[in-house]
Amino acid sequence: MVLFAWFGYIGFVYAYMFFRENIPIKIKVFKNFDLLMLTLFLPNMHFWTASLGKGAPIFMGLMMFAYAIKNPKSRFMTLILGSALVYFIRPHVFLFVAVGTVLGYMTGQEKISFGRKLLIYVGMIGGLIIVQDQILGVAGLEDSENLVSDFENFSQGRSQKLDNAGSGVSMTSYPLPLKLFTFWFRPLFFDAPGILGLIVSAENLIYLLLFFKILKKDFISFLKKSPVSVKMSLVVFFLSSFAMTFLMSNLGIIMRQKSMVMYFLFFVIYYYLAQKKYDRIVKLRRRRKKILDGRDLVS
Repeated sequence: MVLFAWFGYIGFVYAYMFFRENIPIKIKVFKNFDLLMLTLFLPNMHFWTASLGKGAPIFMGLMMFAYAIKNPKSRFMTLILGSALVYFIRPHVFLFVAVGTVLGYMTGQEKISFGRKLLIYVGMIGGLIIVQDQILGVAGLEDSENLVSDFENFSQGRSQKLDNAGSGVSMTSYPLPLKLFTFWFRPLFFDAPGILGLIVSAENLIYLLLFFKILKKDFISFLKKSPVSVKMSLVVFFLSSFAMTFLMSNLGIIMRQKSMVMYFLFFVIYYYLAQKKYDRIVKLRRRRKKILDGRDLVS
C-alpha cells in the first residue's frame, strides 16, 4: 500500500510539473483558490491513485509521459518508462496516448524541428504497429475479420455485465452525448451510491462548473491556435472517454476509470483560462503604453 501510494505521489509531482512548465500563469477561481491546487487535491483522484491496484502506476505513467513529451530527447528515459507503464497496464490507453501525441504534433502551432517531429512520428506509429495485436487482444479482437462489428458485440456484453451491479446504469440505451455526460460528471447528488457517492458528486459538480468555463465562442479559435500539449491532451481525453463509454455501465467503475484521464481535461481548461488572462494583461499593458505615449507627446 505504501509503495502504490508513492507511485500515486510521483504521478502528482509529474502532473504539477506538466501544468506549471506549460502554464506559468496562476488562475484564481471560487473566491481566490488556485485552480491548479484545487484540481490536484480533489479527493476522488487521490482515493484511486493511492490504493493497491492499476490506478496508481498507470496514473504515474500517464503523467510521466505528458511531462516528458515536451522535450523527448532530454527526457527520453522518463518518456520510455511512462510509455511502458501505460502499455503494459492498459494497452488500449497507450493507443489513445500515441494517437493524441501524433495528432498534436501534426496540428500544433509551435515551430518544431523536423528531427524532433520525425522522432515522435516514427516512435509512436512504429510502436503501434508492433503492439497492435496486444492492444486488440484486450478485447479478444486480435484475430477479428470485422473489427467494428466484433467491438460492438464485445462492448454490449461487457456493458450488460456491469449493468447488473448495484450502481449500474443502462448506458447502452443512451445517446452518445448522454453517455459522455454520464462518464464525465456522474454520479451527481440524485444518483449517488452511498457516502462515497455523495463526496464524488460534490467533486463532479466542480468538474461540471469547470467544463462550463470552456463553453464559449472563442474556445474553437483558441484550439486552432493552441500548442501541441493542449491538442494532445484533448485528443487523449476524448478518445479515452469515447471508448470507455461503450464499456462502462456502472458508476463505481466509472469513478475509478475516469481518474486516469480527467487531468488532461483540466489541463485544457487551465490553459484556456490562462491564455485569456494573458491576453487581458497584454491588452492592459498596450492601453497603458498608449496613454503614457500620449502624455509624452502632450508634454
